[in-house]
Amino acid sequence: MPEDLPPEAAGDDFDPTVPETFDSPHAEYRRLRDTCPLAHSTAHGGFWALTRYDDIVDAVTDPELFITSKINVIPNMSLGERRPPLGKDPPEHTPYRRALDRTLRASRVRQMEPVLREHAGRELDRMIAAGSGDMSSDFATIFPAWVAVEWLNLEPLHAYKLAEVARLYNVAWRTQNTDQVAKTSGELYDIARELAEDRRDHPRPPELDPASALLAEETPFGKIPFDYVVATLRQSLVVGLMAPPPLFGSMCVHLIRDQALQEELRSHTDLIPVAIEELLRLYSPYRGFARTTTRDVHMHGRTIPEGEPVTMVYASANRDDRVFDDPDTFRLNRTNIQAHLAFGRGPHQCAGSGLVRLELRIFLEELLARTQSFGLDGELEMTRLPELGPTSTPMVFVGRESAV
Repeated sequence: MPEDLPPEAAGDDFDPTVPETFDSPHAEYRRLRDTCPLAHSTAHGGFWALTRYDDIVDAVTDPELFITSKINVIPNMSLGERRPPLGKDPPEHTPYRRALDRTLRASRVRQMEPVLREHAGRELDRMIAAGSGDMSSDFATIFPAWVAVEWLNLEPLHAYKLAEVARLYNVAWRTQNTDQVAKTSGELYDIARELAEDRRDHPRPPELDPASALLAEETPFGKIPFDYVVATLRQSLVVGLMAPPPLFGSMCVHLIRDQALQEELRSHTDLIPVAIEELLRLYSPYRGFARTTTRDVHMHGRTIPEGEPVTMVYASANRDDRVFDDPDTFRLNRTNIQAHLAFGRGPHQCAGSGLVRLELRIFLEELLARTQSFGLDGELEMTRLPELGPTSTPMVFVGRESAV
């Protein structure tokens, strides 16, 4: 590996633009962890990638050295000012996080379970009755939209609008169509602004309503600016809608490949929560968020110059054999499973992890309860950086009634 390359000499240790299969990214990250743990690519304007678990944890828990206020995803298609909460560093980002946390407490998440289960069952019944469907572009798009509607207290018709915008936004981002990104991003902003304006005029209990919580939150300089409330709601929508398609698709592919596990979870639903943690470790839907260095950083015989973007490859860290024994193998009750980084770490760790776990548990419980079996029905289409996993997962279903 090259020693202390100056920035102009840093070339390509990997190519994030090559076509991928379901398994190929993990083989590439294994290579980088073993031979080039601090890797560089000239793609997307040039960036660095941390691939080992300990390096990533050290970086994301040091928000003074690795900041998010310049860039938080690669490729960077930010269309304007860096927006909260991901676009702000502590302590500036703290009030936004505090407001969101108030609406994501375990008690609130539990209250949402019955209605979310109704939504999941209805959408799955529709696909299973048809005998086939695309898990990623259909269920994993509409069900998260229903989750957003219930969490944000939106009118039900917003679910279909959110699902459609999410599909278009996902395609635009993957193909780096900046015009379409701007258009679909603007539609999400419109929804967020309409919501914030309504709550400004008709506030709800902050513990039950994210927009009301943000509007009521105090900062050292007064209330959160209204435009930043809108931006925070819009960013919450993006994160909540973009991650599920590759994650739900990956989980289904794994269960199709491992029929014994599929049957074990169908027969022993009490194992689903621990299975979810291992599936999250194996199939983190965001391969990594980005940071920017505030000074030169030296590691592994190389130097990341001050001001350069660095991706924290959580998907690689979660398969680092220095932390997880036999890391490519699914294991129920892995003793250190809570160490996985599917939700990140540090001040920007996913605020909605509890809600995501509920979403995934409902999904698997309802899918397994309603089917005798399921399998693939065509080729997978893979997403691109920063997500990881299939954006299209065509499936066939044998429902319980069909099997009788």
